[in-house]
Amino acid sequence: MDEVQVVVAHSERATLRVGDVFLKVDGDPGNLEVEVEAMRLAPVPTPEVLWRKPNVLALAAVRGAALGRLGEPSPASPDAWAAAGAAVRKLHEAPLPPWSAPTSEEIGAKLDGECEWLIANGVLPADLVIRNREVAELAFRPWEPVFAHGDLQITHVFTEGDEVTGIIDWSEASKGDPLNDLAIMTLGHEECLDDLLAGYGTDVDVDVIRAWWSLRSLQASRWLIEHGFDPNEPGAEFDVLRAAYERS
Repeated sequence: MDEVQVVVAHSERATLRVGDVFLKVDGDPGNLEVEVEAMRLAPVPTPEVLWRKPNVLALAAVRGAALGRLGEPSPASPDAWAAAGAAVRKLHEAPLPPWSAPTSEEIGAKLDGECEWLIANGVLPADLVIRNREVAELAFRPWEPVFAHGDLQITHVFTEGDEVTGIIDWSEASKGDPLNDLAIMTLGHEECLDDLLAGYGTDVDVDVIRAWWSLRSLQASRWLIEHGFDPNEPGAEFDVLRAAYERS
C-alpha cells in the first residue's frame, strides 16, 4: 500500500502524494479552476489532470526531479537550467491568459504594508527593510505583460537530463511581468541566473531581476512566518534581503 505523504499543508491549502498521484486541496476552488485552465493553455509540459472536484484536484506525477530547493545548491546542470529558460521563454511568448494579476499600484501598496509590518514587529532591522524597498522600486517600471506562471519556484520546474519534463503549481498564473518569473526561479540561486538567461535567449535587465528578488522576499516574509515557514533559513528570503543590502 502506498503511504500518504504530506507535501505541503497550511490553512489555505494542502498537497498530498499517494504513489504517483498528487491531491491538491484548496479552500478556494477558484484557485484550482485557474490552475487547470492555465495548464490547458500553457505551451510547456504540465502534469496530467486525472480528475477534479470543487475543492480537490488530482494530478499525475511528472518525470524527473526539481531544479533544486531554496537554501541548497541546485543539482541541475547548466544545460538543464538553459532548457528551463527556453521553456519559460516559450510560455512568455504564448497568447495571454484571460485573467489579470494585481496592478503595479496594488503590488506597491501591499509591499509598503509588508515593510511597515516587518519594521513595526522588529522582524528585520529598519535600514535593511528600507534599503530593499528602495531596490524593489525598479520592478515598477513599464513592462509588457506576458503569460506568466506567477510562482515559478525552482521546486516547481522538473527536468530529466537536460529536458524539462513538467512545470507544476499554476494557481498564480496570469498576465504578468516576465522578469518576475525569472526572478522567482533564481531567488537564492543567483549563481544559476546566467545559465537560465542563456536558454531564455533575450536581453534582460538583471537589475530588475534583483529588484524582484527584494520585492518577493519582503512581500512573502510575513505570510511565510504566519503559515509555519522560516524565511530565516540559510539561503532563504532573509538571506536574499541581507545580500541585497550588502550589495548596495
